[in-house]
Amino acid sequence: MKAAVIGTGVIGASWAALFLAHGHDVAAADPAPGAQDALREAVAACWPALERAGLAEGASPDRLVFTADPATAADGASFVQESGPERPEAKDLLFAALDEAAPPGTVLASSSSGITPSRIQRACARHPERVLVGHPFHPPHLIPLVEVVPGERTGEEAVRTAMEVYASLGRRPVRVRKELTGHLANRLQAALWREAYHLVESGAASVADLDAVIAHGPGLRWALLGPFANQHLSGGSGGIARVLRHLGPPTEEIWDDLGAPRLTPGLAEAVTSGVAAALDGVDMTALVAERDDLLQRLITAKAATTTLGGTP
Repeated sequence: MKAAVIGTGVIGASWAALFLAHGHDVAAADPAPGAQDALREAVAACWPALERAGLAEGASPDRLVFTADPATAADGASFVQESGPERPEAKDLLFAALDEAAPPGTVLASSSSGITPSRIQRACARHPERVLVGHPFHPPHLIPLVEVVPGERTGEEAVRTAMEVYASLGRRPVRVRKELTGHLANRLQAALWREAYHLVESGAASVADLDAVIAHGPGLRWALLGPFANQHLSGGSGGIARVLRHLGPPTEEIWDDLGAPRLTPGLAEAVTSGVAAALDGVDMTALVAERDDLLQRLITAKAATTTLGGTP
């Protein structure tokens, strides 16, 4: 398969490395000065982790070609993954060109985290039915989740193809059934961040303490199972029905008491200084490398299980 990766920043470069690791040819495009060198350096940085995960036969960074022109990259591509600037006017220009250049049956997927596919489709006069959002989680070459979001004019064939392509890359695609700002995962994250910022603002906890609460508490379980399955297990033999009967009212009391902070300059400064204090003296390069190594080992371990490995 020839994959076109449009936009080669942090997300696009990670996508390119993932396609290459699965034995595909990749045509990448980015008009930014120095983009080609930056992309090849980024792919090289991703490659050791991808090697540890296992490369497909014929996988090689040498199968990467680069152009400054998105239309040239999309010409003849079997799948297009766009990760350009998160601005509607930029998406309009890109998708108009991609719609004109890509073969009619080729899916045009956007990594957009905030622009809806129905908005993106407006720029595609020829084949809006093959346009959708394929939103990854950073970094895409490690994190399996991809949110597949069809727009108002997206055809089922495009959705099916996108789900199959992402699954073939070892990803865990989830179809989003309604267009929403932030899709699903970012909305769930935002809900947690909202309360975390409120707790800092109210003086209930420090930034470091809240990070510890998640990293050493519920975050460990959330890495294995989602909120509903975890809640079900906490109910013992009665499952989630028992939890809702006995803990439903107290949960509603907590919901009613959750904060609604605004990112005032004071709160932004409190969080920024709190993060700086918590990470004072920490080698950030080593921290990222350690995080990614542990993340990969967790993903590998989950994949070896029967029920925790992402099986739908």
